[in-house]
Amino acid sequence: MLLNLAIGTLVISLTVVIHTFGLIAVTHAMRHLVAKFRMHGRRSRVVAMISVVMGLFTVMTTEVWLWAAIFQLVGVLPDFETALYFSTITFSTVGYGDVVPAHEWRVLAALEGVNGLLLIGWSTAYLIAAGTRIGPFRVGEHF
Repeated sequence: MLLNLAIGTLVISLTVVIHTFGLIAVTHAMRHLVAKFRMHGRRSRVVAMISVVMGLFTVMTTEVWLWAAIFQLVGVLPDFETALYFSTITFSTVGYGDVVPAHEWRVLAALEGVNGLLLIGWSTAYLIAAGTRIGPFRVGEHF
């Protein structure tokens, strides 16, 4: 179990770093796209929101792939495709149960679920902030 906790702590730390710098990059990309196309009104807000959503998806995809690579590296699952599928459903907390890790790696898988839940929550907060600051939603008008 200590190995699970050690690996999990390392991967969670890496995903937090990825998420932090990913959100910074998404913010810069959003500003750049809106300024480049110099659109006004609703169109620039829609471009901003599309860039935020696609950026968040890219950041979280990177994090899911990192977990999958770790599962493959330590031999939790037989091949990378299965590891990627397992990582995706675990990170998103869907957890179908059709693929399960070996008994000795259950804690590591659980840590990915908690990590995914927190990072998805963080992404949701960022998306709401972007939507009310520069996106199509205005406090008092839509909420």
